[in-house]
Amino acid sequence: MNRANLKKEYLQLVATVREYVQEQLELGFTELQEPQQESPYATLDLLQLDADAQGCTRCGLHATRNTVVFGVGNPNADIMFIGEAPGADEDRQGEPFVGRAGKLLTDIIEKGMQMPRADVYIANVLKCRPPGNRNPQPDEVEMCRPYLERQIALIQPKVIVALGSFAAQLLLNTKTGITALRGEFQPYGVAGQRENAPMIMPTYHPAYLLRNPKAKREVWEDIQKVMAFLAE
Repeated sequence: MNRANLKKEYLQLVATVREYVQEQLELGFTELQEPQQESPYATLDLLQLDADAQGCTRCGLHATRNTVVFGVGNPNADIMFIGEAPGADEDRQGEPFVGRAGKLLTDIIEKGMQMPRADVYIANVLKCRPPGNRNPQPDEVEMCRPYLERQIALIQPKVIVALGSFAAQLLLNTKTGITALRGEFQPYGVAGQRENAPMIMPTYHPAYLLRNPKAKREVWEDIQKVMAFLAE
């Protein structure tokens, strides 16, 4: 293609873009936004999503896991608890929060909130255990993110209790630490979830409470706020 034709195509492209921008301005849009890409899981129900996750090989964790820990509980729950990642007990049993931290979470739900654990929904940011219970890597979080976002969209909880920094930062799209975030409701920060978007209550992870028992009072304060919100 010669330079004259290239210049002609370039000018046509510029004119097309200019027309598009002018149309958007006339419609009242002052900022251009990239179109949202539909999740590859957008048409899957919870059972289909679980089945897909069981065979996931999108990151390196599939090579070291024993089981995929998808989630458990009431698919129509008003409250959802989201943690960081499965531990050794969860990796063996295929269910989130079944170890020592899980027992503490169950006590919070059943003894504190006075409701059966089966009435809530429990999941993690990651569906596979990181080796040695190390922190999740950014690429692992990104690979698992669509599963969690679809879970939330399907369950449509009124409140999500984000347990620890990784869950809170992902759900709120922030880098702020859990100590600064905890105790205050904030709207779900994921694009595309504007309708029926749950409120997020960040609080400390049960594993942190096992190491720092004095923080249980703060978590109980956060849980009381959740209970009051659900009672409105």
